[in-house]
Amino acid sequence: MEDPYIWMENLEDERVLKIIEEENKRFREFIGELSDKLFPEVWEQFSQPTIGMARITKKGIIASYSEKDRVVIKWFNGDVIVDSKELEREVGDEVLLQGFTTDEEGEKLAYSFSIGGADEGITRIIDLKTGEVIEEIKPSIWNITFLKDGYYFTRFYRKEKTPDGVNPPAARMFWKDREGERMVFGEGLTSGYFMSIRKSSDGKFAIVTLTYGWNQGEVYIGPIDNPQEWKKVYSASVPVEAIDVVNGKLYILTKEGKGLGKIIAIKNGKIDEVIPEGEFPLEWAVIVRDKILAGRLVHASYKLEVYTLNGEKIKEITFDVPGSLYPLDKDEERVLLRYTSFTIPYRLYEFKDDLRLIEERKVEGEFRVEEDFATSKDGTKVHYFIVKGERDEKRAWVFGYGGFNIALTPMFFPQVIPFLKRGGTFIMANLRGGSEYGEEWHRAGMRENKQNVFDDFIAVLEKRKKEGYKVAAWGRSNGGLLVSATLTQRPDVMDSALIGYPVIDMLRFHKLYIGSVWIPEYGNPEDPKDREFLLKYSPYHNVDPKKKYPPTLIYTGLHDDRVHPAHALKFFMKLKEIGAPVYLRVETKSGHMGASPETRARELTDLLAFVLKTLS
Repeated sequence: MEDPYIWMENLEDERVLKIIEEENKRFREFIGELSDKLFPEVWEQFSQPTIGMARITKKGIIASYSEKDRVVIKWFNGDVIVDSKELEREVGDEVLLQGFTTDEEGEKLAYSFSIGGADEGITRIIDLKTGEVIEEIKPSIWNITFLKDGYYFTRFYRKEKTPDGVNPPAARMFWKDREGERMVFGEGLTSGYFMSIRKSSDGKFAIVTLTYGWNQGEVYIGPIDNPQEWKKVYSASVPVEAIDVVNGKLYILTKEGKGLGKIIAIKNGKIDEVIPEGEFPLEWAVIVRDKILAGRLVHASYKLEVYTLNGEKIKEITFDVPGSLYPLDKDEERVLLRYTSFTIPYRLYEFKDDLRLIEERKVEGEFRVEEDFATSKDGTKVHYFIVKGERDEKRAWVFGYGGFNIALTPMFFPQVIPFLKRGGTFIMANLRGGSEYGEEWHRAGMRENKQNVFDDFIAVLEKRKKEGYKVAAWGRSNGGLLVSATLTQRPDVMDSALIGYPVIDMLRFHKLYIGSVWIPEYGNPEDPKDREFLLKYSPYHNVDPKKKYPPTLIYTGLHDDRVHPAHALKFFMKLKEIGAPVYLRVETKSGHMGASPETRARELTDLLAFVLKTLS
């Protein structure tokens, strides 16, 4: 099949750069001064401090915070260890601080950052006493697990072959000490496999989880200091997550059964069910002080359940507003948990015997969060959140994703607050393909079932339209595929579309950057059967000159090294070619993971400006 815009996959082609420059200018002309007027309001919300990660060490807690124009990693007493602004001055460019980890003693810290928001970047290991950089690794490595005499880590090969000769993209695990590094896990594994390592709470065992795509998992266990003795102890054709080893028992959260999540314990090859499946999915679990803490999703928001190690329920804790709850770290005594919602940037909780609030940030004003259901084409009920301010002017901004076993749970969107204050309604839809209702819900929205996701989204949009709302549909990454597919199938159910960092060319996604790792989720374009269903919905191949498309904003970042910007560029050209009212915004300092705070806030403000202008 001929591809008229395949040349746009070369981001160094002068024609591509010229189009980006011209279209950025045309978009700026379209939104005029509105974005500049809105920016102070978005920046005010964006500047609300939010906590990202936290690590409990023997010398205190270290956490990462977004604070106005910077991201910092600091001790709880306020002493800053890493500041993204200082990094920018050092490298002379915008940086994205991606994540960090520490050793248990609080003597070493490893952090990664990238230029312009790319996935691939630089990892540094520093001495926490002196602040001195002990080691700098390029490209960045992940999943660092410190021991006294060295550390384990995972390297993701994007461009070159693995040490055992497998073509990229592929992952491998290594041990590194004074004698150098050696590969310890992953030999022979092809593209699509991901791996992670963690140390058991008692420090004796390595727990390695190997996943293929987002669909199946295996757990290996063995002495922490002897990878040759790591043995596979559990395997399932569903997602699995190792929890911990306690009293010689390995606890695992598995989606076997109906896919709603249950906890099992394995000892000497014997498997016992500890917490059976419930009506709603169990999403995560940690063990602390002989208790299992578990996060359960009930219609896409969390409640906390507390059990004994034998699975007897002690209590459950619900929250005043629908929200998301995730464990950040734990030690022998306590667990730190982060909670967020649509109008709550974060709450930091500590759990010992009960839940205790440590810190909180919330947005001032009158807001309410409601819930409703739409009925999809095949009769499936689709849950969605409705967030409103003091007034309702019948303008809805609808966000969706629907894929990769990811649940859309309440989160804080800085640009949505000014929208709510202007009478807007924000909606977040829980579509098939995610994990909101377990593994069956995920599988009902992947591969040949992907059309269900679009039908679910159409049902939510259509319901709002019938209620008299003007509707803007928004999605990012796999959500960009969602909105672009919905746009090409049913442009009548939306008044504008926002398509961010999208996957759109479903016949070539596997050939661009690391796209082949998504084959387990989407299917393989090289397989004739898969190609048939991919072609049926591929937005790039289904632009119809007879259809009337609403104003559409396609946005991406030049440094996106996960989803190739060509998906956005080529789709834009297809729509422009038929005279559709389409705009392109390409951030030259942004990647898939994001960008520096101000660059990100500017992008979000432009989205808000586009929604307000097209729904007015």
